[in-house]
Amino acid sequence: MTDAVVARFRTVLPAALLLTGILFLTDLGPLAQPVRADVRITDDTGRTITLAAPARRIIALYGGFNEILAAMGQTDRIIARTKADLTPPAIAALPSIGTHMRPNTEIITSLGPDCILQLGGRKQAAQTRQELERLGFPVVFFQPASFADLFDVIRRVGILTGEEAAADALTRDMRKRLDAVARTVAQADVRPTVFFEVRYPNLLGAGTGSIVDDIIRRAGGRNVLEGSQKLVRLNEEELVHLNPQVYLLQYGPMNPTPVPPARRPHFSSLAAVRQGRILAVDEKAYSRPGPRAVDAVEQLAAFLHPHLPFPHLQTNSTPAP
Repeated sequence: MTDAVVARFRTVLPAALLLTGILFLTDLGPLAQPVRADVRITDDTGRTITLAAPARRIIALYGGFNEILAAMGQTDRIIARTKADLTPPAIAALPSIGTHMRPNTEIITSLGPDCILQLGGRKQAAQTRQELERLGFPVVFFQPASFADLFDVIRRVGILTGEEAAADALTRDMRKRLDAVARTVAQADVRPTVFFEVRYPNLLGAGTGSIVDDIIRRAGGRNVLEGSQKLVRLNEEELVHLNPQVYLLQYGPMNPTPVPPARRPHFSSLAAVRQGRILAVDEKAYSRPGPRAVDAVEQLAAFLHPHLPFPHLQTNSTPAP
């Protein structure tokens, strides 16, 4: 073989091999395409939830999950709402599927969701999940009780929807705002004691097992209820003994028309009442784990520490009468 022939062979061979490879992959057809893995997460019951594709038709049986989806820019994936959920405003015109504990399964079946989000914590919620799963719908249980939990819920919602980047952007923004509050609160000399009224009468307060406790702590306060429960039942005598310096009075479905603490005979001796340190707050911002929980931290921090500079906080609530 002459030198010229050898050189020609060396030039042609790589191109021929490349062409052969291209033809081989072309003949494989669909086998040559990358195989997409299933969408898979572990929910807060420890179960593995698997979807064949990112969820695009979602029903949330808890309003906080709608707010998470909206904050991620995924409102268009919400296909229905519960009777009480009108936030974000864009979902108000969507079909109502009943209450979060007693959803209408016939309506849900007719809508054909590919994912249902449910808030855990009550026995009835588990029963609802079992009924929906018998109908063939994947139900994801989340039970956030702190900001750490909430960030993990957002991360997993990002996986379920195939929008991990949007979920990451949302948590980064929330963390940035919380860090800004933390830097300012670190300048405070004292951390006032706080009682959060969940319901009155039949007094119910927020314990350390709720996201309210995390809100109070990050805002520079101390929850007077030290039990690990989410909700703590107590009588008025117990509250007088605890004598909180600040009283948070939530308004919402759980506490629609509470009597102002200053007009309750047994509350007149409370430090919070005597000093006028009572704040009316939105139940959906404080008791509902979601993006607005950061608004709650900012608002409460400014109320607890009015002498500190909070230049960019969102303060929507006002002192209660």
